[in-house]
Amino acid sequence: MQLFRKKVSQNIKSPLKRHLGVTDLIFLGLGSMVGTGIFTITGKGAAIYAGPALVISIIISAIAVGIIALFYAEFASRVPGNGGAYNYVYETLGEFPAWLVGWYIIMEFMTAVSSVAVGWAGYFKGVLAHQGITLPAAINGTFDPAKGQYLDLLPILVVLAVTGLVLMNSKSALRFNSALVVLKFSALAIFIGVGVFFINTGNWSDFAPYGFGQIYGGKTGIIAGASLMFYAFLGFESISMAVDEVKEPQKNIPKGIILSLSIVTILYIIVTLILTGMLPYTELGVDDAVAFALRQIGLDWAGNYVSVVAILTLITVCISMTYALARTVYSISRDGLLPKSLSKVTEKHKVPKNATIAVGILSMVCAGVFPLTTIAEFLSICTLAYLIIMAIALIKLRKDKGLPSQSEFKTPLVPFLPILSIIICLSLMSQYQTITWYAFGISTIIGIAIYFIYGYKNSNEA
Repeated sequence: MQLFRKKVSQNIKSPLKRHLGVTDLIFLGLGSMVGTGIFTITGKGAAIYAGPALVISIIISAIAVGIIALFYAEFASRVPGNGGAYNYVYETLGEFPAWLVGWYIIMEFMTAVSSVAVGWAGYFKGVLAHQGITLPAAINGTFDPAKGQYLDLLPILVVLAVTGLVLMNSKSALRFNSALVVLKFSALAIFIGVGVFFINTGNWSDFAPYGFGQIYGGKTGIIAGASLMFYAFLGFESISMAVDEVKEPQKNIPKGIILSLSIVTILYIIVTLILTGMLPYTELGVDDAVAFALRQIGLDWAGNYVSVVAILTLITVCISMTYALARTVYSISRDGLLPKSLSKVTEKHKVPKNATIAVGILSMVCAGVFPLTTIAEFLSICTLAYLIIMAIALIKLRKDKGLPSQSEFKTPLVPFLPILSIIICLSLMSQYQTITWYAFGISTIIGIAIYFIYGYKNSNEA
């Protein structure tokens, strides 16, 4: 069986339109990464996992993600085909490993879109409840007939609206996304500008109350906090998935990845330091930590503004991830591993219409019917799994094709950095609950079954 047959994507001319620059890519990355992580998970991470030492957890996660970003940058400059990690692995390790990577990306992004839509609906329901409005039980919760609940309507409507936006011209959709990103940063600017004057350094006195934690199998501590905060950086890889619509991808993709990741890391560190300085870490285990901290110091107007912007923030994550996921499905379909109909693009705007609609429908089903528990861990474990495969692929790329040319990006310290990345990823994976591993195992089995039932026979390389 030819499970490791390879393709050469440079020989395939993409019908998508190249019109995105570095600024577009940076906003795409920021739209994906700056969301629930900074507004919610920073507070819970400090309260439950690491205390004020969560800033060290963030730095560890940023180093792990930064190393991986170097791999993405080299692959993007040397293997500039659409599909991101899926395409890179296809050209180095072969078809079956590439399918696994593509499947994990689909699981990661589809579940992310669904969970963010559910989070948005939760915020909006809170606003409605404050006005004395409650939706009928039948359309106000995930499937549970005993409670009279059959579907959660609001998340479905959110995904429907986002799918409609992503079906527009790519430039228009990303301009709307960029406008929301600017609004999001205005809320964070208010928090930083005001909060810095209310820091009580005494709140940092017990800096690492849960200790360093365990390298493997820990549940609390700085390392466990790093495994949680890894979730906050997910989405940076969406930049590489837009490669067929980027002008000069060999130069602009590495710039977009590295610049957006650097901005987000600095932002997370500053926000976490101010947050844990404003209030004792034990008080931050709430869903709206940033807004909560502002209200606790008597600035209700600022807290309310942050809450409203946080709701819009979730929309930007949905847009960025739906955009990236549709391009991944398009690429896999173009290679024959999924039905070819998913690789059709619109005549006018050159958007992968069928792939976008399919992604939207699946995300709507997940968001409206299934309860999404332990979602951050499932997203992270799928991501870590394919990043391990990518690290192996980089070593293979260097072995097969040698060092990059002067015009291509070069990852330093290969194979040391890829091996270090694998060790870090395995350490972070070991922090997750048993139920997360069960979900990961079941999804992997389903993905393998799809490949052998459909993909292996219908692949272009077959």
